[in-house]
Amino acid sequence: MKIWVDADACPKPVKDILFRLAERKKIMVTFVTNQRLILAKSPFIQLVQVGYGENIADDEIVNKCSDGDLIITADIPLAARIVAKGAQALDPRGKIYDENNVGQLLDMRNFMDELRGSGVETGGPPSFGQKERFKFANELDRFIAQR
Repeated sequence: MKIWVDADACPKPVKDILFRLAERKKIMVTFVTNQRLILAKSPFIQLVQVGYGENIADDEIVNKCSDGDLIITADIPLAARIVAKGAQALDPRGKIYDENNVGQLLDMRNFMDELRGSGVETGGPPSFGQKERFKFANELDRFIAQR
């Protein structure tokens, strides 16, 4: 099992949790990004830097991940592609995306996108804080314990 991280918008506290997990559990964690990123030095932490462009990092993750891998992303369309491939995705706020919920979440995301496109102000997500950090860490631990 590997962990893949859609790293461009991943919060620093989540990266820190993943750095510690990689060392503690000896699990390969690969950060995929299209920008320069400084990571902790570890044989279990890897950086894949891709070119700029829409969905290039997403495509890299989908092409490289395998059944049983975990992908860290807040990108619901990417999560849907991952789940279709047999992997699971975990949002940095601690929500697991799987075959039971990703279709409904994708539909809601597309609906909200249409609303925003028509000029309706929908607001953004709440700030990332301790509660979200703990929820992410707990879900990550639960996923690892099941493997």
